[in-house]
Amino acid sequence: MMLTRRTELPFERDQSTRFLPWIIALMVFLGGLMFAGALVVSDTIHSWDSTLTGRMTVQVPPAAAADDTLETLTAMLESTPGVTRVRPVPIAEARGLLVPWLGEEVVNSGLPIPALVDVELAAGARIDAGQLAARLMQAVPGTTVDDHRAWLSALINLGRTIEILAFMILGLIAAAAVVAVIFTTRSGLAVHAAVIELLHQMGAHDAYIADQFQLQAMMLAVRGGIVGAAAATIVLLVFAWVGQGIDAAFFPPLRLTIPEWIALLIVPVGAIAIAMLTARLTVLRALARMP
Repeated sequence: MMLTRRTELPFERDQSTRFLPWIIALMVFLGGLMFAGALVVSDTIHSWDSTLTGRMTVQVPPAAAADDTLETLTAMLESTPGVTRVRPVPIAEARGLLVPWLGEEVVNSGLPIPALVDVELAAGARIDAGQLAARLMQAVPGTTVDDHRAWLSALINLGRTIEILAFMILGLIAAAAVVAVIFTTRSGLAVHAAVIELLHQMGAHDAYIADQFQLQAMMLAVRGGIVGAAAATIVLLVFAWVGQGIDAAFFPPLRLTIPEWIALLIVPVGAIAIAMLTARLTVLRALARMP
């Protein structure tokens, strides 16, 4: 088997490599969690951007929320340039929107709820919410206009910052893995210096010796990658299971799609590739400096 394939160098006697699989496992575990977190944040931002950007919500005080009042506001909104669709929100749907925030018992206790009108804007349309609210208040006093872009942009910027930080941490994890492989490979070169010298005398090229270390690094990284990926998968499945019972507004779903699960394979595969390439380059560089 590939994981137990023997090499020309007696790596099984080299105690400096026994910790590398565990280091790789830890790197893959942390990297998988960071990458999954970045994907969840990205999905949440996309959901916010697609469902709330380009929309406004008009709120009418409960005392003024009569059918004729809503019809007047609807007509005024439909005649506003940049508005593509106007939909009065049914009272049952409006109560449902408050349940995640206040709880079903409070919402259904007779709490006065303002009437809502959902306003959809054309792509690229810019409507001054203050001016629109002032015009609507002339017809129905107390009417307010909520422009989602005013607060959603700050929330999206926060999400983008979290994404950038997650990928920066991924970069640091990859750098730590490179350092660990370099240290292990250099230790192996020192331990097997006599055998390497003998191989040179027998006519072995530097590339052949580098192949031996690259194969060893691959086998160790595969073992560690499997352990780390399995641990990360278990943690993510636990989070997804726990998150099923959470129904909070704007709370990001703690679950990944099938393509995103497949994308997570980049982490262990990348760790294996980094280990192989780092080991090879380290050996070739070291051997090139030998007399």
